[in-house]
Amino acid sequence: MKMTFNSSDKPHEECGVFGVFSPEASKVANDAYYGLYALQHRGQESCGIVVNDDGLFFSHKDLGQVSNVFDSEELSKLPAGNMAVGHVRYGTTGGNSRRNTQPIEVNHQKGKMALAHNGNISNAYELRNQLELTGAIFHTTSDTEIIAYIITRERLKCPSIEKALIESMKFLEGAYSIVLMSASKLIIARDPHGYRPLCYGVTEDGKYIAASETCALEAVGAKFVRNVKPGEVIVFSSKGIESFEDHCGKAKGQICIFEYIYFARPDSVIDGVSVHEARMRAGEILAREHSVKADVVIGVPDSGLDAALGYSRYSGIPYGIGFIKNKYIGRTFISPTQDERNSQVKIKLNPISSTVEGKSVVLVDDSIVRGTTSKRIVKLIRDAGAKEIHMRISSPPFTNPCYYGTDIDSKDKLIACHHSVEEIAEIIGADSLGYLPIDTLPELVGHNEFCNACFSGNYETRIPEVVTKNRFEKRLSER
Repeated sequence: MKMTFNSSDKPHEECGVFGVFSPEASKVANDAYYGLYALQHRGQESCGIVVNDDGLFFSHKDLGQVSNVFDSEELSKLPAGNMAVGHVRYGTTGGNSRRNTQPIEVNHQKGKMALAHNGNISNAYELRNQLELTGAIFHTTSDTEIIAYIITRERLKCPSIEKALIESMKFLEGAYSIVLMSASKLIIARDPHGYRPLCYGVTEDGKYIAASETCALEAVGAKFVRNVKPGEVIVFSSKGIESFEDHCGKAKGQICIFEYIYFARPDSVIDGVSVHEARMRAGEILAREHSVKADVVIGVPDSGLDAALGYSRYSGIPYGIGFIKNKYIGRTFISPTQDERNSQVKIKLNPISSTVEGKSVVLVDDSIVRGTTSKRIVKLIRDAGAKEIHMRISSPPFTNPCYYGTDIDSKDKLIACHHSVEEIAEIIGADSLGYLPIDTLPELVGHNEFCNACFSGNYETRIPEVVTKNRFEKRLSER
């Protein structure tokens, strides 16, 4: 099944990465499993784990969520080892197929590696053309394979895999947090802008854990050590830890602001900022900037809940639980038809009539992309008896494509590009609508070193010539 932008009214982040380096052989696959489980919110299309057992790689990858792909039988097939890398994927470059599952494994003249990547290489199309002209043959439609090719090419000229990665970063533009495993080393790297999060910690028995978010460290009992600096490469090996900062400080810090608004789990801390606290502040700002007389504040599960609590705390309007979320249904965007998506919204979110009936309601959500999901949610509350519905959005309006790992690749379907705030309120059926003002974003994180290009149109890298999500899919299918 091919994923398209039209199939969802929420932006989706590309994936989550996880790595473990153990001083002694152990069941590192289990660590990877629990780490990926904690990162499941970052990608639900596919997942995979590769284990390094004394230089031999063993892997299992497939479409589906972690609990479905890795049952006890599959986990038991993966041997003990001293390293493992794992990945959960929502694909923004390339289609949803088994060939695009990660980590990607490569055998080359100087050894082997397994690579997991979070982000989006904005010059991927250009790099792929260059590589194909030199004889490269691609087996996937993912930009992660492009990274693997470039690292392999540089490895043939460099004395070590980490030096090859450092050289490769000269050619890569855009967003990438990488976990790479060779026969003897676990290597992690973050792009010079730091668009996507990456951190590492250590367990009591001396295992080093790398992950996209701190919640994955906690899932395996690791104590957070620090974030990977933008542009930094860190190597874990039997010799200890070594850091390379060749690319540090060469670009403006640009952590994706939407990590705090929507992508990350609320219990994570990204670059020193609590995601939960950032969302609470967003709600407080909404209450300050878009106040309204109302009886109750409710949030849309899950990422609207913290902002709703912040709105309630600042405004003094009581907070209520307005929805029960069915946690056992898949994400609505993977359903193949619009009718099926409509039906799934009804069983995924169930309004609590006693909270909203006869009341003026402040309804807080994280974003509006096309407006279709917001319209359905507003109708659910209206049908449950709400007298008034005042929609508040804890992000600014989406008005621009993202080239750094979010699947918004066109203005065509962005409702804010074609309608005023008042018009959007009417379209979704709300009595009023208020967005988070873009100039208040620094208040969320306490600084202004973040990327808000999807709201502002201000990009720190070149805008790619070809931007469609599945830009390699057609070419591969024609072969």
